[in-house]
Amino acid sequence: MTDECIEKVEILLVEDKPDDAELTRRALKKHHFINHVFWVKDGAEALDFLYGRGSFQDRAGVAPRLILLDFKLPKVDGIGVLKAIKSDEHLKHVPVVMLTSSREERDLMEAYRLGVNSYIVKPVEFEAFVRTVSDIGFYWVLTNKVPDC
Repeated sequence: MTDECIEKVEILLVEDKPDDAELTRRALKKHHFINHVFWVKDGAEALDFLYGRGSFQDRAGVAPRLILLDFKLPKVDGIGVLKAIKSDEHLKHVPVVMLTSSREERDLMEAYRLGVNSYIVKPVEFEAFVRTVSDIGFYWVLTNKVPDC
């Protein structure tokens, strides 16, 4: 991987609840991933980020290395964002991890039907949450092999 690719490595966190976003960011910071995290608060903002629209025009053509996606979001829900990602030739290779509080079987089945890479129910206990998020970061950002940029 070139140095240019390393600079593009980032995690897009799509989470509407500030407390959950802060917990996720703290968990990633604990394991030195925080410099690569960008947080958006709804599905429409996530799509703007991914497609370099609106206030994200300068990002055109730069895909994150990992997307942590909540299921229930304002404006465009997680399923709508997942559909857009997995149907786009330039984005479908980006791993998407649903990090959600939804334990509903139909949500799980729909996410996998659309191509989610992993579906993780957020642990309630803080240390378990930190461990889970850290494991996600280590696997998808450091361990998983992705195509060169």
